[in-house]
Amino acid sequence: MPTDTASSSTVAPRPAPVEDWLRQQVAEGRWSQPHDVLGPHPVDGGTSVRVVRHLASAVRIVRPDGDDVELTHEGDGLWAGATTGALGRYRVEAEYDLDESTDADDATWTTDDAYRFAPTIGELDLHLFGEGRDEQLWQHLGAHVRTIDGVDGVAFTVWAPRATAVRVIGDFEGWEGRTTAMRRLNDLGVWELFWPGALVGQRYKFQILTDSGWVERADPFARRTEVPPATASVITASEYTWSDGDTAWMERRAQTTTHDAPMSVYEVHLGSWRPGLSYREAADQLIGHVQHLGFTHVEFLPLAEHPFGGSWGYQVTGYYAPTARFGTPDDLRYLIDRLHSAGIGVIMDWVPGHFPKDEWALAKFDGYALFEHPDPRRGEQLDWGTYVFDFGHPQVRNFLVANALYWLEEFHIDGLRVDAVASMLYLDYSRTEWLPNVHGGRENLEAISFLQETNATAYKRYPGIVMIAEESTSWPGVTQPTSAGGLGFGQKWNMGWMHDSLQYIERDPAYRAYHHDEITFSLVYAFSEQFTLPISHDEVVHGKGSLYGKMPGDEWQKLANVRAYLAFMWAHPGKQLLFMGQEFAQPSEWSEARGLDWWLLDDPGHLGVQDLVAALNRVYKDTPALWTHDSSPEGFEWIEGGDAPHSTLGFLRKDGDDKLAVFVNFSGVPVERRFGLPAAGTWHEVLNTDAAEYGGSGVGNMGAVTADETPWAGRPASAHLVVPPLGAVWLRLAD
Repeated sequence: MPTDTASSSTVAPRPAPVEDWLRQQVAEGRWSQPHDVLGPHPVDGGTSVRVVRHLASAVRIVRPDGDDVELTHEGDGLWAGATTGALGRYRVEAEYDLDESTDADDATWTTDDAYRFAPTIGELDLHLFGEGRDEQLWQHLGAHVRTIDGVDGVAFTVWAPRATAVRVIGDFEGWEGRTTAMRRLNDLGVWELFWPGALVGQRYKFQILTDSGWVERADPFARRTEVPPATASVITASEYTWSDGDTAWMERRAQTTTHDAPMSVYEVHLGSWRPGLSYREAADQLIGHVQHLGFTHVEFLPLAEHPFGGSWGYQVTGYYAPTARFGTPDDLRYLIDRLHSAGIGVIMDWVPGHFPKDEWALAKFDGYALFEHPDPRRGEQLDWGTYVFDFGHPQVRNFLVANALYWLEEFHIDGLRVDAVASMLYLDYSRTEWLPNVHGGRENLEAISFLQETNATAYKRYPGIVMIAEESTSWPGVTQPTSAGGLGFGQKWNMGWMHDSLQYIERDPAYRAYHHDEITFSLVYAFSEQFTLPISHDEVVHGKGSLYGKMPGDEWQKLANVRAYLAFMWAHPGKQLLFMGQEFAQPSEWSEARGLDWWLLDDPGHLGVQDLVAALNRVYKDTPALWTHDSSPEGFEWIEGGDAPHSTLGFLRKDGDDKLAVFVNFSGVPVERRFGLPAAGTWHEVLNTDAAEYGGSGVGNMGAVTADETPWAGRPASAHLVVPPLGAVWLRLAD
């Protein structure tokens, strides 16, 4: 009789069953762990695979060896099948029945399976982000072109801790979303998906499932966006190669600091400097203008993406994306490269204090306050109608610190001017209701710590850069190192000097004698910080009038006042910043909606002011006494500070034996008298704002004065000088 033997046949592998509720969640992209259900999974005897293909009439797994696997529709658009052994590399082919009224054949869509890939962000990166210490966070979150297992695509990663589900939608999938659910990687709330076939230039957004339903958000880490008012993020990958000129600039920068070098800054709103120019088109024209004027740096009003042009860039929605109004990120790199190659530094305004409430951007990103502080007494800036960042949240703080580093690293920016620092430092800033800190005070301890971390990290990673504070109060130690308890900035805008000096110069010369302290008081505290003297965009807009418009008198007097004021500014301790249009004394206020009045340069008076600015910068750079000891009293000495009746100032700027004598007459009549000087000899008139070449009347000292050894006002030598009305002269001792 035959004996029983074990059967050699095996049971064909089958996909593990999925409960109806889970199938529906996965099919709609509402499940936080879609990779647990979709993609390949080991089963007894082989490998199963599931995909979502709504409305498909047939779906199969296509394998390189031709051993395809037909999938079965389980319902709700979910298809499943299995094969013996490992599945290996494969693609998903779906067929669709087109409308019978068309003559087209059935459509077939073949793609790689997004759900067969491992996470594209590593455990270490997640750990660093969890601690708020990922200094290159932009390399790990956002959208990044990747090639994985020979498949080209884009890795999408987003932080949305309170989202129930997240989907990425875009040009690459028809903006539908149900087939592009992302997986939650950890309790921190980082979501990730690698989407094969997504391409540079395609648009995308995130769909986030909140308690109130689906919301769409732009990528907080998008490095490129659509041109406003469109709001989608755009996949990008830099192909830019920096020039040798930029490389040489960066090497030189690393060996120097702005404290012991000349620094005069031309502040530019790119959209209205010459309207219509792209980043690349601006390069030639802007560089030529700045070189002619002799400025050492250009400072751009914010270039990060912002939806409303009328905000001038100060209400940012795309912190990692250069505004698309003027071109691509690589186009901006080109502009900066060209500036560096021409020997011009680049500073950019940065706005980490607040952001707008646009519902498609950062505001209530995952349905709740996330980037903003949850308590409106700290989380809203009522003056500007914006949200305030939650500086104490590790991930929000990491977002901002990394953003500062991003601009310095990826775009070779030489410095950041931090906007509205006072609004960050004080919990009661422009508020009637506010929450005190843990000590009961009004200092925002979290913001202080954030600023210190940002500055310390930036200076550590990028030698030679400068961090500048727009801080409008008397907060102590703004430019003191963090190791000494300071905020760690390299420079601070001298808002006190700006306010007092403009208030003085706006007065009729007949009344200036009674307000002499307004023009001299800044020297009481000039060395308490590392200061920049700003005549910025804020001072020539909103009814304040241009620099020319602030001046009293007729046209000639206005121009003379501008020239004298600029000479005083350039000689005063501190670096200088001048907003565009003021270099040729534009009469009209600035408006972002129109360009500068360049036609004024056909007028000799306005051309003369521009020529004076060029001369100021030329002499400034050639005179170490004007910039070596900007923040030290050893670099300054009064010659005549108390001549209020004649509205006249005299002082020395000095660096060892290098001395520059500066005399400014803010009255309407010439001052002719003897002034004390530190040494006898010939003092050349290296600058006279009343020279005919600058549009003046030619009053002066015929190019030089001879100082004899007659002691005067405590000085060992003196000379008879003529200081022109509404004018200034700079004198330098001959070698």
